[in-house]
Amino acid sequence: MTFGLRVPIFLRRTLKPARFDVIVEDLNKVPVFLPLLTNTPVVLLVHHLFGATAFKEASPPVAAATWLLERPIPRVFEGVPTVAVSESTVADLRARGMSSQDIEVVPNGVDLTNLFPRGEGERYSKPTIVYLGRLKRYKGIDIVLKAAASMRANGTAFRLLVAGKGDYLRSLKDLSSKLDLGDTVTFLGYVPEEEKIELLQKSWIHVLTSPKEGWGISILEAAACGTPTVASRSPGLQDAVVDGKTGLLVPHGDLTALATALTGLLMDQAVRREMSAAARLFSEGFTWDASARIMEGFLEARVAGIRRQA
Repeated sequence: MTFGLRVPIFLRRTLKPARFDVIVEDLNKVPVFLPLLTNTPVVLLVHHLFGATAFKEASPPVAAATWLLERPIPRVFEGVPTVAVSESTVADLRARGMSSQDIEVVPNGVDLTNLFPRGEGERYSKPTIVYLGRLKRYKGIDIVLKAAASMRANGTAFRLLVAGKGDYLRSLKDLSSKLDLGDTVTFLGYVPEEEKIELLQKSWIHVLTSPKEGWGISILEAAACGTPTVASRSPGLQDAVVDGKTGLLVPHGDLTALATALTGLLMDQAVRREMSAAARLFSEGFTWDASARIMEGFLEARVAGIRRQA
């Protein structure tokens, strides 16, 4: 939260003496409202806005501050050229009062060189579901654990690998014990890049159940490895899954639907193989080079417009 307080000082010391055609405000967490701090033209880059989901993670004072800081965004950035990482983020901005005419979608990309599928014979021998990401309360990993308990009670043989670190780890381990999941769930902690890629390549299914994201980057990384995802039908995640083709979307928080989708996909090798091929093909439409070209064109058009007006 102190970042926003430091920006005005940084602007005065560093940016003001220099000359820039445009400054990009990367809105990730809370805004700093650059249009109020500089006369240099601004472009806004928005990943996602927390809205009420802030109260699922932060303490009430911090969540309230985050929520309040997002309220003036449409007014402060009115008419400012804006880039959003997904159609879900565009919809969120429009719902808050920003004009879609000022917004262009530039999705995040994926490294298709290092992320690639292995042969089906190289998957884990045991049916394996993987979650890979930060262990935060708002990520909804508790939903996955509860669905896993239901699957286990119904006799489904599988294991769940939870990779990542975060301050919710202790609570998740306690919940796993309470649900008597035993060795069905393994918490791997932080994994280096090489191990992350191996997990995505060798697991049968990737799962993600956040209530809201800007874009499902881990979904796209799994897709690049040929691994389908079962995810919540929520903002950001629904942009990264082609439902029924590259994975499955279920109503957020619906434990029965999640358990049914995971069980069905684990049991149907033919469908998994079809989804694996479709997921890789889908991921190939999202490269960092392509995203960079779109962003470069957006910025060049902005600079050209400024120069025409000068």
